[in-house]
Amino acid sequence: MNYEIVNLEQKTVVGVSAITSNSDPKMNEVIGGLWEKLYQGGINAAIKNKINEYAIGLYSDYSNDQYCVTAGNKVSKLENDDLTVKINPAGKYARFSIHGHMEKVVAKAWDEIWKMDLNRSFTGDFEEYLNCDWDNADINIYIALK
Repeated sequence: MNYEIVNLEQKTVVGVSAITSNSDPKMNEVIGGLWEKLYQGGINAAIKNKINEYAIGLYSDYSNDQYCVTAGNKVSKLENDDLTVKINPAGKYARFSIHGHMEKVVAKAWDEIWKMDLNRSFTGDFEEYLNCDWDNADINIYIALK
């Protein structure tokens, strides 16, 4: 799987979060529930100061097998007191650009990424959804590197 090394600035993500792990049998349910809450629960429309409409799936606070998942948006200024706020650090990232059925290509990409020998920092990895076309999604996955 090909990727490009990019340097990114710090970003602030606002949304809804949960703790899960890859070994949790309910992991997909937990993550799917966050996206459902974001879009069907009206939270996406309530997020103030969005930089753009690209949805972000942020994986942060890695601890042993667990990590925090946040579904939300990048914001320019904090005015969302009732939502989770995560700061994703500036740094070097591997960017994987994928296209296709949203659920299938993301799952396949993560399966391949987990098998790769990347020098990961585990400071914050994220998916950036560039459109909302379920069958023809354009998505960038960013993996934080040391």
